[in-house]
Amino acid sequence: MKKYAQFTLVIVAFFLLVWIRQGESNSEHTVALSPQQASLVASAPPGNAIASPAAPPPSNPTPTPTPTAAAQTTTPTPTPAPKGQYRDGTYTGSVADAFYGNMQVQAVISGGRLTAVNILQYPNDNGTSRSINSQAIPILQSEALQAQSANIDMVSGASASSPAFQQSLQSALSQAS
Repeated sequence: MKKYAQFTLVIVAFFLLVWIRQGESNSEHTVALSPQQASLVASAPPGNAIASPAAPPPSNPTPTPTPTAAAQTTTPTPTPAPKGQYRDGTYTGSVADAFYGNMQVQAVISGGRLTAVNILQYPNDNGTSRSINSQAIPILQSEALQAQSANIDMVSGASASSPAFQQSLQSALSQAS
């Protein structure tokens, strides 16, 4: 009886998987919506799926206005480049404890943007610390430059260096704000 129950469970799981996959492939089809249907979909609260099939278009659809030639020839005005969020300069962050040593960074701000993160101190007194940090520090620097902040993900395997890097960088960026 136990084998029968296991076999039944496997069969049910298989059919469930097939049903889910079929639903995924059906969702890839494009459906044309009337303007009224599109406005209903756009006004639906996020996360709510429309379960019923699309209603047929109204028998007396309203004509869609066509753009005029004047609207097509207008040139958009360029938006000014946003100023950076920091004051230009070089700012040294506080020393942070990275368990196996200290971490300290220096933030370089140019044009209001974080352009470099220099490492002043990092745990490097043993082979393991050097190995971990030689891999983690370039990743942390790159992530900080991309995020333009200290709000970055930790690097796997650098569970002590990552938060120390973030803490020191945040200290430096606070001075630049």
